[in-house]
Amino acid sequence: MTEILYFAWVRERIGIPGERVTGTAATVAELVAELRQREPRYEAAFADLSAIRVAVDQELATFETRISDSSEVAFFPPMTGG
Repeated sequence: MTEILYFAWVRERIGIPGERVTGTAATVAELVAELRQREPRYEAAFADLSAIRVAVDQELATFETRISDSSEVAFFPPMTGG
């Protein structure tokens, strides 16, 4: 099972802080495609991927990063300084 964590407005749009999912995704992009098919709230959260950053196993990654059933994938908005 892939563990997924949602942060900031991504979490607000989906309505939960995280979940465990089983699927066939081999990359983060494929995982997002599977999630978007679930419910409109996922479609809304992932509507603009340029506004979302991703980490796989607590390391910054891209949507083309490969994942496995034991991966932890986190989605969050870009961080800004200040």
